[in-house]
Amino acid sequence: MAFLTLFQALLILSLAASTLSTRPYKNGLTPYFYDYVCPQALPAIKRVVEGAVQQERRMGASLLRLHFHDCFVNGCDGSILLDSTATIESEKFAAPNNNSARGFEVIDQIKAEVDRVCGHPVVSCADILAVTARDSVVALGGPSWKVRLGRRDSTTASRTTANNDIPAPNMDLPALINNFKRQGLKVKDLVALSGAHTIGFAQCFTFRNRTFNDSNINQAFAKNLRSYCPRTGSDSNLASLDPTPARFDTLYYNNLLTQKGLLHSDQALSTGESALELVKSYSHDYEAFWKDFAKSMVRMGNIKPLTGNQGQIRSNCRRLN
Repeated sequence: MAFLTLFQALLILSLAASTLSTRPYKNGLTPYFYDYVCPQALPAIKRVVEGAVQQERRMGASLLRLHFHDCFVNGCDGSILLDSTATIESEKFAAPNNNSARGFEVIDQIKAEVDRVCGHPVVSCADILAVTARDSVVALGGPSWKVRLGRRDSTTASRTTANNDIPAPNMDLPALINNFKRQGLKVKDLVALSGAHTIGFAQCFTFRNRTFNDSNINQAFAKNLRSYCPRTGSDSNLASLDPTPARFDTLYYNNLLTQKGLLHSDQALSTGESALELVKSYSHDYEAFWKDFAKSMVRMGNIKPLTGNQGQIRSNCRRLN
């Protein structure tokens, strides 16, 4: 009888601990949101992401960028995915996204597969972007983290806000700090999240001015960039953001210490004491970078989510129900 009583007590404690671990955070998000509704959802997302990245390594960076550009425009609500209509000015045509943001067809594939395995539209497009960002980083050798889930999709988009709030490649450090501060993010988040530029490419028009006019740039590096990004034309020519654009490592930060940051906004991280100390730390300590990057991705994913009865769960990520 005593054993049974002890067993019952342990069972009660175990259930209590389980309840606490799955309880939503204050903003209504929890990593376990789909555990009972559709446990097949996250594995389905991972399969499609891995396939897309295997087919084109650059796609990992593109999918990560979609989540970033979504969250900085009125919160992580999937608004970046909406096409233009009579009432919606698509964010896809905002200056930071136009002829630049990509991976929408992969999101469409993920949405179709998730809805198939779940039996109906239960996973929001906003959550798909958040999970896809994590799985893209992992697919390129980076860290993993528990994505908080339960976002709902917006019923609006704002091209104007996208133009104003997505950080620009020509920003200096004070402007970047203020930009992130408006989103509730700190200097550590700025430096850690900028490490996303350890993967992917940028178009010539985003770094041309730096190669010809900045003083804090390695001259041999600048000369090489100017060879395929001249003063005029070739706007869409690509350059890698660090020497290993398909591997999530710390070479991005090493580049900043030798004045080889591709974008003006990248190199700006080396111009302030607190930011520079983080750059130095991350350049030789990948574990510190990975840990802080994961934490900052969670914080960014918490920006003004729609939950409960707000918004909707879109059947098609490109248009409203």
